[in-house]
Amino acid sequence: MASTQPLAGKVVLITGASKGIGAATALELASLGAKLVINYSSDSKPADELVQKIGTDKAIAIKADAADVKEIERLVAETVSWGGRIDILIPNAAVSIIKALEQTEEADFQKTMDLNVKGPYFLAQKALPHMSPGSRIILLSTSLCNWSPITPNYLLYVTSKGAIEQMVRILAKDLGTKGINVNCVAPGPTATDLFYQGKSEELINRIASNNPFNRIARPEEIAKAIAYFAGEGGSWVNGQILRVNGGMTVGT
Repeated sequence: MASTQPLAGKVVLITGASKGIGAATALELASLGAKLVINYSSDSKPADELVQKIGTDKAIAIKADAADVKEIERLVAETVSWGGRIDILIPNAAVSIIKALEQTEEADFQKTMDLNVKGPYFLAQKALPHMSPGSRIILLSTSLCNWSPITPNYLLYVTSKGAIEQMVRILAKDLGTKGINVNCVAPGPTATDLFYQGKSEELINRIASNNPFNRIARPEEIAKAIAYFAGEGGSWVNGQILRVNGGMTVGT
């Protein structure tokens, strides 16, 4: 009979973990027995509330800028000081600046690439010395990377996530030699505060209508896909991009 706590004792570091998909993932992995490091960038309240919900013996909140290499080094050091190692690394923190080419400013490009690409890249680098065979790295992309009707204003965001998907391909080959699995979850539209921000009800309904289920995802549904890669089922899965979108996109 399968264990109800398959991640018992595993130390998980999730960036951007105080809200949305990050928070849902933290709760899901905690329910499977994991110990959680909840990284947040500014607002401590939701992070502290999440720690209380999980239990102060199983979770800790650490403030750090996931786009800054020095802050990443400190985040990793504090994680290892608390948990002794890193078993599961989930670079979830990201920014979504929705602008077409003509409207994009250099500051937009820099902010997006720093958090969405540089952050995960160097987080993996700094965490690697503290990860043993059997550890997992689970990156986050977007199903927009292969959605044909995509509009020009998603250029910058999808450019950054395309870089993540290439990172998965190479790291899977590289870190697989060390016994570390690297995979990626690419959600479709998901009911988070960030998704709803600035969108009318009409627009949300139109986005939902692109899906055969005529709805958008719940954060918990994305979290369960991440948990698959983190758990026993993901032991022989490496270098894969799982598009979790209810059929918004199909095929590769």
